[in-house]
Amino acid sequence: MEANRVYNFNPGPATLPLSVLKEAQAEFLNFGNSGMSILEISHRAKPYAAVHAQAKADIKELMGLGDDYEVLFCQGGASQQFAMIPLNFASKEHPGSYVLSGSFASKAYKEAELLGVGEIAASSKDRDFKHIPIQEELKINPNAAYVHLCYNNTIYGTEYHYIPETNGVPLFADMSSDMLSRPLDFKKFDFIYAGVQKNLGPAGVVLVVAKKELLAKSPKTLPTMFRYSTFLEKDSLYNTPPAFCIYMVGKVAAWIKAEGGLEEMAKRNKKKAAVVYDAIDNSDGFYKGHADKDSRSFMNVTFRLPSEELEAKFVKEALEQGLSGVKGHRSVGGMRASIYNAMPYEGAEKLAQFMDKFRKENA
Repeated sequence: MEANRVYNFNPGPATLPLSVLKEAQAEFLNFGNSGMSILEISHRAKPYAAVHAQAKADIKELMGLGDDYEVLFCQGGASQQFAMIPLNFASKEHPGSYVLSGSFASKAYKEAELLGVGEIAASSKDRDFKHIPIQEELKINPNAAYVHLCYNNTIYGTEYHYIPETNGVPLFADMSSDMLSRPLDFKKFDFIYAGVQKNLGPAGVVLVVAKKELLAKSPKTLPTMFRYSTFLEKDSLYNTPPAFCIYMVGKVAAWIKAEGGLEEMAKRNKKKAAVVYDAIDNSDGFYKGHADKDSRSFMNVTFRLPSEELEAKFVKEALEQGLSGVKGHRSVGGMRASIYNAMPYEGAEKLAQFMDKFRKENA
């Protein structure tokens, strides 16, 4: 670890590859010999157009998608997509069908419910969102406009380890916290979106990857900036985009490619998750994981200690050891270690070692 830097376990904004940060730093004042920072260049200028196009190309290459899919750069966070999706695609005759597996899946459903176009296909709320609903639990309306999932749950630490069969109903997924973290058959999804601040870049842009024919169907009655067709037709340049954020997303995508692609990310992420989960499972009950083992997330490890007093002490002493951001979400408490692509194995290993030491001193 570099001097004066910590291992950052925050859930988002989150850790970024150090080499990417250094690249951005090196060209910050003079991007591409333009004499300007990337923050100053017009989004209509050729240097930025190249950044924009390369980021899109690298993302589609990593996902194994062809020309029938488009990459959009939107704003408003994933939370705005919660409303834009039902506005663009759902109706009372063809509602959105939502699988509730955590806080953000529930928030997405509430936006559709507010519009009168949402229904619940399955929910794990009755067990405090400890598991991902399995295929047999899904009650999908064949007339639904789409089935909506939150593929990884940052707050509860659960993640899908299968792709649901929807019997022809379009499959939509919020992948904010596990986007490009492992290989998937992305062609089985019709619409994917992700707030990039967890695994792909700084806060300020939402990545949308979806079938072009779907994006083109936005109702003309919607305001211009609420239509996905606007982003499709104008290459996400109808208004001034968050250019610096897109530039950083492009650099992170290029970094993933250079490091070995999604297969290598998955290999690393499984190894990191294993060392932290082992610290939980071998603690004789001192640490209690929230998620059922078959639903555990590779991205967000959540657990509790015997008391809130010990949890506060854990957070304080972890920070003293250069382990930052391990406090759980305010709605559920406990601990949460976010181990996204950019978290090195050494960070997860150091956390596991600290957990073992803390347990022995406080059990």
